[in-house]
Amino acid sequence: MDADKRIPEMNRYDEIAEFWETHSLADYWEEMEAAEFEIDPNTRRLYLIALDPGLIRRVQRLARLGLSTESLVNLFLEQHLHQVESQAV
Repeated sequence: MDADKRIPEMNRYDEIAEFWETHSLADYWEEMEAAEFEIDPNTRRLYLIALDPGLIRRVQRLARLGLSTESLVNLFLEQHLHQVESQAV
């Protein structure tokens, strides 16, 4: 393997991202190690959504009273959806 085809030492996520944005995994396949893992289909999924900054600050302020911001947003969404769904029937 050519020295220029070795994966360089990288310590930060931005370095890793920059490298793989400009290189192909196919060129470095020989250096890859096998990985084993299990995926639980019941695991919660992470969804990234844009929220108004003022809205998230209000939720975070309320969350400090005992719930995580994530739990509070889920609770609010569940309650509001239940209310909207019951009115739609």
